[in-house]
Amino acid sequence: MNRDRYVDFLRAWAILLVVLGHWLITGLVRRPGGEIDAPELLATVPWTQWLTLGFQIMPLFFLAGGCAAAGSWARARTAGGTAAGWVGQRAVRLLLPTAAYSGLVLLAVGVCSGLGVDPATLALVGWAMAMQFWFLPVYLLLSALTPAMYALHERWGVRAPVGMGVLGFGIGVLVAAADASRSGGVEVVGALNYLLVWGVVYQLGFCWRDGSLGSGRRAVPVTMAVAGGLGFAALVGPGPFPVSLILVTGQELSNTDPPSAAMLAWAVAQVGVALLVAPVVRRALERARVARAVRVLGAGSMALYLWHMLPVLIVAAAFYLTGLAPEPGYGSLAWWALRVPWLVVLGGVLVGVLRVLRPVERGLVSLEIRVRPCPEARGAESWRIWAGLGVSVSALTYFAGHGFAYDGEFPVWPAVGLGVGTVSLALPRWRGLRGKGGGVDRLDGREELEEAA
Repeated sequence: MNRDRYVDFLRAWAILLVVLGHWLITGLVRRPGGEIDAPELLATVPWTQWLTLGFQIMPLFFLAGGCAAAGSWARARTAGGTAAGWVGQRAVRLLLPTAAYSGLVLLAVGVCSGLGVDPATLALVGWAMAMQFWFLPVYLLLSALTPAMYALHERWGVRAPVGMGVLGFGIGVLVAAADASRSGGVEVVGALNYLLVWGVVYQLGFCWRDGSLGSGRRAVPVTMAVAGGLGFAALVGPGPFPVSLILVTGQELSNTDPPSAAMLAWAVAQVGVALLVAPVVRRALERARVARAVRVLGAGSMALYLWHMLPVLIVAAAFYLTGLAPEPGYGSLAWWALRVPWLVVLGGVLVGVLRVLRPVERGLVSLEIRVRPCPEARGAESWRIWAGLGVSVSALTYFAGHGFAYDGEFPVWPAVGLGVGTVSLALPRWRGLRGKGGGVDRLDGREELEEAA
């Protein structure tokens, strides 16, 4: 099957909107004592929660990821690869840049802590630099489950995501009911929806790839878009769920922590719309400039995703700590007008940051090719891959929930866990290369990074 550039477009579009969304809702305020604060826009200006309907675009990323993973796993299995080898290779592609990013942030946290930086400020910065991490453990777990999920797809087809969706919807309703009655004990069950809700979209990517969603016919995507949209409206109107598709502090019920029945409905609607507009976008992608822009965004998607909050800190230090930035009333008309130069400045700073990091990115691509696990990993190497993945996911889950400096303290054990997990995944192949004179597979690492990320 030829590479579908529309899949690349969905991934690039999702990353771009994630970056813009995070920048848009991040507003800085300089307090009388000189400290910088970041009031939560969605909580401070409640109407902005409606904006999340446009910026919560991660269903498209999981859809594209599932489509790409289905093809990749099918090819690997045909070539004699094992589940452990395939999962290990994809995990390393994500974990190497993530570990490098985390290592640099943690180094900065350690230095600032040693210099006596205010713990509250350190905790805020540590949270900002990890706010995007929720996606990584979920995606890594879905990658680990891909062989089993693909087997379900081959047996049940579109009935597999439908069944997962019914279960996820039921859990979402259960969590909402427990919250309304203020009864506990459903947190662990609710956490399953991270895999079920996002897994539905990921598995729909399998169906999209093989044409099960009505390739060339509009009935299925129209039904998904209409039914999902109406379901979402019912669940957030007369239903109990909030409209915001991003976690809002103070709300008793969330659509994202864990993913709710309303999030599931919105994801289904979003997938339907994505399938409906596919022919139009594919025609646009035939233009050389459009295709080139998508390739550039796709090639830098991981770096964009990881580093996009660093410009906020740079601009805060350059303009807010110094008092150079104008500060109209938070959420006022003048404040919104300044969002335009705010986004432009952050974009310029991010371009500069990525240029500085380009040698690091190239080095990581080269390293990934050399240390990726063997595709046919078995036995002890297989067990080490699964163990390394488990430790890494646990560490990333901590960072996603607590940031890099919870309560202003250095997170020793999560930092060690991420390092040990990443090395465990890379070590088996590294040893093998030393024993074979360092030879590597002649594969395009950048192309595979685009597919995995």
